[in-house]
Amino acid sequence: MARHEKEYVCQSCGSVSYKWSGKCENCGAWNTLIEEKARPAPPTGRGTQSTLATNAKTKSKANKIKLATLDGQITDPPRMQTGIAEFDRVIGGGFVQGSAVLLGGDPGIGKSTILLQVAAALANKGKNVIYISGEEALAQLRMRASRLELGDAPVYLGAETNLATILATLQAERAKTDPALVIIDSIQTIWSPFIDSAPGTVSQVRAVAQDLIYYTKASGAALVLVGHVTKEGQIAGPRVLEHMVDTVVYFESDSGQHFRILRAVKNRFGATDEIGVFEMCKEGLVEVSNPSALFMEMREQNVPGTAIFAGIEGTRPLLVEIQALVVSSSLAMPRRAVIGWDANRLSMVLAVLEARCGLRFGGMDVFLNVAGGLRIQEPAADLAVATALISSISQQASGQDIVTFGEISLSGAVRSVSQTTARLKEAAKLGFTVALAPLPPALASGGGRLPLKVQAITELADLQKMLERQRDSH
Repeated sequence: MARHEKEYVCQSCGSVSYKWSGKCENCGAWNTLIEEKARPAPPTGRGTQSTLATNAKTKSKANKIKLATLDGQITDPPRMQTGIAEFDRVIGGGFVQGSAVLLGGDPGIGKSTILLQVAAALANKGKNVIYISGEEALAQLRMRASRLELGDAPVYLGAETNLATILATLQAERAKTDPALVIIDSIQTIWSPFIDSAPGTVSQVRAVAQDLIYYTKASGAALVLVGHVTKEGQIAGPRVLEHMVDTVVYFESDSGQHFRILRAVKNRFGATDEIGVFEMCKEGLVEVSNPSALFMEMREQNVPGTAIFAGIEGTRPLLVEIQALVVSSSLAMPRRAVIGWDANRLSMVLAVLEARCGLRFGGMDVFLNVAGGLRIQEPAADLAVATALISSISQQASGQDIVTFGEISLSGAVRSVSQTTARLKEAAKLGFTVALAPLPPALASGGGRLPLKVQAITELADLQKMLERQRDSH
């Protein structure tokens, strides 16, 4: 059968087609098929039978895997800490030798800035760091380092996009200085001369990442790859790139916010869903060691439509303000606008409030916002959202010394959530005196001393009655 000279590769899922179409038949994405040169055919046979036959003929030369059991000794991998505590927290306590980290984020959010700060911090500790940029010239990198007052850091810089040149340079530097950290900014700009396609395509990204990761595994250096993101917020290129690396980290921030949230979504050497909080200043990204206190400084006192949520991000308790606004709508279909939370989750809470509490949101515009640019993903925020909505529609403040957390079910019941004690301790540390939350059975039976007063909420109707009593008392 004659082979095709050209093929069309989907830049979203990586599937291959031999004719162009506007829609990928595999993932359904539109306008993602890019023409590439067809890959060469395998030498003999296909699949497992060919491999087995080849191994049988050359079994005297074939290497064999030494199998092991599960009861072997385990040692924690050594860490290379940068000294930037928020960054080290997200990646699990520091870089692991031979590991690969993928950092994604919107343009201009601070990816290159934080990595230059990390590179300078390690270089000042005596580590050999190589920073390869495929987007900026050396003069631009030096200007940024000068602005960040890092011009004296002994970081080795390079501006190159050819993978063969980069690998040759790394091999030469390995023989002389043995680099501890290699930064590639960014993976979509690097191209391999052995792949006949444009930089940033699926074939190029996959081949470039594979060769760079192979170098790091062989040399023991840590690798950081910067990845561009799509308009949906996902790292551009094939999803296989996220499977190839050991850690995937995203930089998050809403436009206009000076806070930056560094979030780990995958980590083979540490906990996932850890976050680090930074503030963008003239000196660069400054770490925020106590983000709860910082978020609470900005909140308004005794304003209807607000509630303080005691959440957990990774292993860190975090307090944040939930803001809601419910107003009469002049539209046939009232608006539901959400920033920092799941819009489908808001629709569910509104439906439960209507069905179980008798509140009416049908002719109302509903706006919900998480202050500070933070994105909340855990269902424990349900009760805080319900508190803010009830407070807004009744025009009664919920109280400035109250925190709230709990998961709402469709029946109107409020379920307890994990790490209740940690949430309460963080609230008490910041001066809150009352918590509206369901208690787990161990704490409800008096199994532990609570750091503040807890008004147990088991039904959504209990929350409504409590807020009504508070309104009548005022």
